[in-house]
Amino acid sequence: MEGPQKGWRRRTNPVHTMLDTGTDAVAGVQGFPHGIGGADDVVSMPLQCSTQWDGLGHIFDHGKAWNGRAANEVVTSLGDSVTGIETVANGIAGRGVLLDVGRHLGIDGELPDGFAITTEHLRSTIEAQGASSEIRRGDLVLVRTGQLSRARRDGWGDYAGGAAPGLSFTTADWLHDSEIAAIATDTWGFEVRPNEFDDAFQPLHQVAIPNIGLFLGEMWDLDALASDCSQDHVYEFFLTAAPIPVTGAVGAPVNPIAVK
Repeated sequence: MEGPQKGWRRRTNPVHTMLDTGTDAVAGVQGFPHGIGGADDVVSMPLQCSTQWDGLGHIFDHGKAWNGRAANEVVTSLGDSVTGIETVANGIAGRGVLLDVGRHLGIDGELPDGFAITTEHLRSTIEAQGASSEIRRGDLVLVRTGQLSRARRDGWGDYAGGAAPGLSFTTADWLHDSEIAAIATDTWGFEVRPNEFDDAFQPLHQVAIPNIGLFLGEMWDLDALASDCSQDHVYEFFLTAAPIPVTGAVGAPVNPIAVK
């Protein structure tokens, strides 16, 4: 309940409810034999209110989903019947690379809100971090801005949907040409906010998901990983980041684990 969400487009923080408790067990109202008792609980949550992947059915471009399919033929009230998140439930794992742009270019490891990370910023970070940061085809790239560090220290504020550092729209060519499989950041919306065009909303999403077929991760906590990488100067690792396989979902929570 202490998460960042404020209700935008009905995105709320997870609601955790106990169905059975120790109180019920002690009161003897559970109806189990021989003194056995138990606890059960349920969580109700938007699938994109926490650390998560944006699936390929999450964003459309002029009514078209990934691979040029009509959006209304891909995602209906029954969910995403073509690229539902369950299709990658066992497939998002491999070489991960951390690009700690916040530590490289920021003040005290943090980029200011509204800072647009360009391709040159990414390349400069790779060069500064060394050979282990080389980006290869199929990599899972993690970009740390430091905004989550600031939110942890100062409170959530407008973290969900407000101004934020993030990738510039001009990185679209780099995202395509590098042939990475996925990219995640420690911010709510992945790309810089406010967006770089007055009449646009999340324009890099509009290119990256339906046109490049790129999985985007948001609200990832990269601080512990960044601290470890800065100590041994190794920025590559094995990353497993399988989403919860909710059938037909266009995004899902993930508990990513980096193994060095």
